[in-house]
Amino acid sequence: MGRRITHHLILCFLAIFIFVEPTTAQDQKIGYVNTDYILSQMSEYKGVQQQLRSISSEWRDRLDEMENEIKQLRENFQSKEILYTEEQKAQKKQEIQNKVQQRQNFLDQKFGADGEYFSRQKELLEPLQRKIFNAINEVAEQQNFDFVFDRAQNSSMLYRVQEWNLNEQVLQELGITLNDTSN
Repeated sequence: MGRRITHHLILCFLAIFIFVEPTTAQDQKIGYVNTDYILSQMSEYKGVQQQLRSISSEWRDRLDEMENEIKQLRENFQSKEILYTEEQKAQKKQEIQNKVQQRQNFLDQKFGADGEYFSRQKELLEPLQRKIFNAINEVAEQQNFDFVFDRAQNSSMLYRVQEWNLNEQVLQELGITLNDTSN
């Protein structure tokens, strides 16, 4: 008999969830944007791209010069290797290795994950991204969207109605209190 009551309760909850939940979900207004597309349509973006191409072109030219120096050192070493003493061979190999390391360091400094190129790109794109974000918020508020997602890259939520933010309730559940409600 206890099982029967449990089954009836589960069926009642399922029925309530099936019939009530869709009506609240239908009340949600959800939109999406593609910030990559929006960015590509901005005239300011073309200027940013040109600046970045110019910077990277100079650095790539320098990398090519360094590669040519390394190539020249290797060719020179190979053509004269039989004339060198063991000490001179070691010295020339070390000189080549130092040039290779210098080139790699330059490459990392300019184009590595924390390199100047990406720092400069972030610096130049941030004002445009902020402008897009503000425009998305404005449109979402004017047209009463509850959620706005970004199709570009990671499907980030860009706008939400504060009513659906559960951060404070979850923090309370965890026993965490905040002085500033900046969620």
